[in-house]
Amino acid sequence: MTPPGLSELRLAYKKATDEWVWAIRAEEDLATTDHSMTEMEQWDAAHFAEQDAQKKATEAREAYKDSLRKVNCGI
Repeated sequence: MTPPGLSELRLAYKKATDEWVWAIRAEEDLATTDHSMTEMEQWDAAHFAEQDAQKKATEAREAYKDSLRKVNCGI
């Protein structure tokens, strides 16, 4: 039996991870042969968005792991 909230935390982690992957791909798409300043700024912006998405995925992972520890270890 799944404790209340555990499935929601897993889904939140999955969603955050999917968004992180999307952000990585968006950044990768901007690594083009166009070396203009505008393109470089867009690439930098995509990198910062990727970092934000990674942070959200990490936070969601830790919340899910904390809940699993409570269920499995009682801590």
